[in-house]
Amino acid sequence: MRKHAWADDAFFYHIYPLGLCGAPLYNDFQSAPAPRLEQLYRWLDPIQRLGATALYLGPLFESSAHGYDTADYFHIDRRLGDRRVLAEFSKELHRRGLRLVLDGVFNHVGRDFWAFRDLLAQGERSAYAGWFQNLDFSRTSPYGDPFAYEGWAGHYDLVKLNLVNPEVCGHLFQAVRMWVEEFEIDGLRLDAADQIVPDFLTELGGICRTLRSDFWLLGEMVFGDYTRLLSQGGLDAVTNYEAYKGLYSSLNDRNYYEIAYTLKRQFGPQGTYRPDELYSFTDNHDVDRVASSLKNPAHLLPLYFLLFSMPGIPSIYYGSEWGLTGCRQPGSDAPLRPALDLERGFSMPHAELAEWIARLAAVRAHCPALRRGEYCELFVASQQFAFLREAPEGSVVAAVNATDSPAVLELRLPWERGVLKDLLRPGDSFEFSGGRVPGLDLPVYSGRILTLAAN
Repeated sequence: MRKHAWADDAFFYHIYPLGLCGAPLYNDFQSAPAPRLEQLYRWLDPIQRLGATALYLGPLFESSAHGYDTADYFHIDRRLGDRRVLAEFSKELHRRGLRLVLDGVFNHVGRDFWAFRDLLAQGERSAYAGWFQNLDFSRTSPYGDPFAYEGWAGHYDLVKLNLVNPEVCGHLFQAVRMWVEEFEIDGLRLDAADQIVPDFLTELGGICRTLRSDFWLLGEMVFGDYTRLLSQGGLDAVTNYEAYKGLYSSLNDRNYYEIAYTLKRQFGPQGTYRPDELYSFTDNHDVDRVASSLKNPAHLLPLYFLLFSMPGIPSIYYGSEWGLTGCRQPGSDAPLRPALDLERGFSMPHAELAEWIARLAAVRAHCPALRRGEYCELFVASQQFAFLREAPEGSVVAAVNATDSPAVLELRLPWERGVLKDLLRPGDSFEFSGGRVPGLDLPVYSGRILTLAAN
């Protein structure tokens, strides 16, 4: 059985700092550090009012452009500040009781990475020739370099590291030690984790938990069987892209059977990932904003209802709590990663969505069954869905309606009789007997989270 981690109870707020803070698109590697990261202090009160307990910050370390093209793992990107700025920000987070998770980009580096620059200058004489995957001096690269190398997913501005080279691993592990000791980080989200060799992940996990016994490692995996990463012992959780897709497309297609199938396959009585927690999200820095993906804006309410009631660790991407829109453009993710100020958010058309998310987060925070309870499907229709979450501390029924008309469900429960009390709407309750709830009414575009109380 997997050991319980602090992140299982967490609610993450995800920020892409280079975008939110309005950093220049490209690093000139000459300017003095600009402490743009300090803009995030103003976000901390709203983040906590939302109910978030952990902050996941996208790439912070010196890079060429978007942060995933690292130039130096030991320096903060000068467009955001310096190590002092990050250390002080981390102290304030922890003073508030917030956890801090950073992006660990270990699969690849940028062409400005110092060791790759040495390779460009020294060629085969470079002491770092063994640091890069599939280096070949008999061919040229698409950039015209006198050697070929492997780029991540065919992107040759992202140079794949040779993670079986002990020197490479040692360099990366030394950087992680510095991040933990100097910035007191609580965890890492590993970019492209499914492309990283298993031995590296296992060794990284061991090192991190030697530094901090409660250190948490999340792996990014877009496609495939998540058990391939979770079974190796290095990671605590994996990004749940399967559920991400089902959350919005079930609403667009009026087909809750899709997300119901996913959750049953993942977390039901015979579920593939029952002992594990997956990281749940409705959008992030790589995919269209969910407010742009949904055909009906009113579906934002049932969408987030499911995010906070289904199994998994929920995450909100900055601005999406106000219904911020944005779609990927050919060759650019910039629309997904905009500069954003709080005043703009408070005046957006769906600003009330943040209050709904805060209510859901508060119920989840006080309900162990929603954070760690077993999952069992109770009812599925095209636009209504209900399930049970059971934990030793108590059980709850979550039921959601995605239509513009009230719905009435008949549910069968594993209890003979009792009273169900609505945690979202105190005062609403439903008596049942014979294991049957004959008329559970659901509001339009909303749902109920019902706890079992004594008669």
